[in-house]
Amino acid sequence: MPEKETLERARRDKREGKSPSTQAGEFVRQEMEHIREGKHGARSTKQAIAIGLSEARRAGVDLPPSKNSSEETKEQARRDIRKARSGGKKSAKRSRATSKALKREGRTAASKEALSSQARSAARKRSAASRSRSAKKAAATRKK
Repeated sequence: MPEKETLERARRDKREGKSPSTQAGEFVRQEMEHIREGKHGARSTKQAIAIGLSEARRAGVDLPPSKNSSEETKEQARRDIRKARSGGKKSAKRSRATSKALKREGRTAASKEALSSQARSAARKRSAASRSRSAKKAAATRKK
């Protein structure tokens, strides 16, 4: 369950007209905090990010899966979006099993080094033109 503060931050981002990925970033940030606090762990940084995105979708952020996602990821995203609309109740048994499994995982997935290498490897997969475009957009929309 996302924290009240995270939901408020995401709603504020939406009101300000920011993109769904920016809104979802709040949930990813919360997930990293949870791992750092020791609430649970994650096998990899990628898994920690995926958990945050899933939470965002279930909280109602209109975030479609990326075009080059695997079929499984796209299906999971559809499931999360459907769950947000229906407001289905979580199974206590399944929730407990997930929590126990995550508690057994390591905490290094949220370290600065792990996040940094994840960001670098994700950037390497993008074209130079794509990186340049987003840098120009960021510069244009930066608060002065």
